[in-house]
Amino acid sequence: MKPLLLLLLSMLPFISDPDFFTNQLKHPRVKEAYDSKGKIVEELLKLNNIHSSKFDLFLRALKKEKKLEVWAKNKNEATFKLIKTYDFCETSGVLGPKRRSGDRQIPEGFYYITTFNPYSDYHLSFKINYPNAADLVHSDKLNPGGDIFIHGDCVTIGCIPLGADNINIKELYILAAKAKSAGGTTHVYIFPCYMNEENYKDLQTKYADNKNLLDFWANLKPVYNAFEKSKTIPGITVDRRGFYQLLKPEK
Repeated sequence: MKPLLLLLLSMLPFISDPDFFTNQLKHPRVKEAYDSKGKIVEELLKLNNIHSSKFDLFLRALKKEKKLEVWAKNKNEATFKLIKTYDFCETSGVLGPKRRSGDRQIPEGFYYITTFNPYSDYHLSFKINYPNAADLVHSDKLNPGGDIFIHGDCVTIGCIPLGADNINIKELYILAAKAKSAGGTTHVYIFPCYMNEENYKDLQTKYADNKNLLDFWANLKPVYNAFEKSKTIPGITVDRRGFYQLLKPEK
């Protein structure tokens, strides 16, 4: 279990890969996405005073509201700003974490993009690192599931689809690929809902008979609060019990 203690979910190495975006453009769907949406992406970044080749990206998903927020910041800045919000085209499962293959659940927790797929069955997609260290402790030991993507089209059995017309995934794929080229790790935080105090109390009321679920959400809440307060990615570890721990706890 020692590796769990050493996993710093928000302190991954930042390795610049300037050829990544150029190489992505060699794929027909990415090239078409850039030709049709590249100027829109550049204008979005410019409007928010974000340097198009020196920025970090952060994605925050809210399952109940079916929203995917896109946050960005310049490399030389500390705090992120919200630059765009996309709607989930469809959703599956219920509020709560993913625990096994085939449960149709969209995960909840703290992830990052691991793989870009320019030949996705759903036009374009990128994969997140589910199951992470916390999931491996709590999920089915033999088959916790996997292959969780943010993708185009409008079908899902646990992924986040952004629309059958593929307009949104084209924009987001270009943004994420540019951030990757700049040497950034794009974190993807997935919450049951906007976890403000009113919504959190509502969860506690509606799910009062499900202690395990409330304990799980109570473990997510400090990370939600930390980002809301600072607009920075908090340092997180996973302890031996499979619970997230803030490196700098809330005061």
